[in-house]
Amino acid sequence: PEKTAKRRAKHLNVHEAGKSDCGVKSNLKSIPGVMTIRGCAYAGSKGVVWGPIKDMVHISHGPVGCGQYSWGSRRNYYVGTTGIDTFVTLQFTSDFQEKDIVFGGDKKLIKIIDEVQELFPLNNGITVQSECPIGLIGDDIEAVSREKSKEYDGKTIVPVRCEGFRGVSQSLGHHIANDAVRDWIFDKNGPDSKPRFEPTPYDVAIIGDYNIGGDAWSSRILLEEMGLRVIAQWSGDGSLAELEATPKAKLNILHCYRSMNYISRHMEEKFGIP
Repeated sequence: PEKTAKRRAKHLNVHEAGKSDCGVKSNLKSIPGVMTIRGCAYAGSKGVVWGPIKDMVHISHGPVGCGQYSWGSRRNYYVGTTGIDTFVTLQFTSDFQEKDIVFGGDKKLIKIIDEVQELFPLNNGITVQSECPIGLIGDDIEAVSREKSKEYDGKTIVPVRCEGFRGVSQSLGHHIANDAVRDWIFDKNGPDSKPRFEPTPYDVAIIGDYNIGGDAWSSRILLEEMGLRVIAQWSGDGSLAELEATPKAKLNILHCYRSMNYISRHMEEKFGIP
């Protein structure tokens, strides 16, 4: 179409011999709802922060495309049996259709959570990763999460408001995901909750390492050979229990500052973890 051609003309050009560049305009914000090579807020939450937590099921709540686009494309290595106690490379989507946009998707979300519980009973928790339509139509994913958590004996179910249009890059999605950890994991357990392990003065957490190709395993080996004890790894090869244990760490070792500075700063302020 003429309008689209005019807009995209800036991004496509032919290089001519003798010219220093081809005049292509780059580093512009992508348009929400248009698939680009750049991520969105949903990609930052589901694809980076929450997705590698291996023992939780992460539901892509919305049309199938976003879930498919974010599924299995990153090498977040993990130890476990896929489909039994680990779910990183499986795709779970509520597969929104037009009628769901019109009538709302709450009932569909309830149904998929019930199906997850029936088919994968060894999951330790569920997250609801919102796609664009969820925020636009106003689905109450928080109410559904609370209701289903209560029904399943206090199971951790985390609603994440990471609709893609909230940010035109992954970065805001990292922030939203960090806030969801704060509100739905840390605040639920509280700083005075008893840890499931005996703390030591050498407990540390690796924050912001996604084990792409196994790099977090290398870091962990080095730290443990130094005499430190890694009690949590975020979020590559990570688990819900490790998220819950992190406020007991004596030090947070921050790898990817851009994705985890928010939660690390929160833990420093609230729990005194440097």
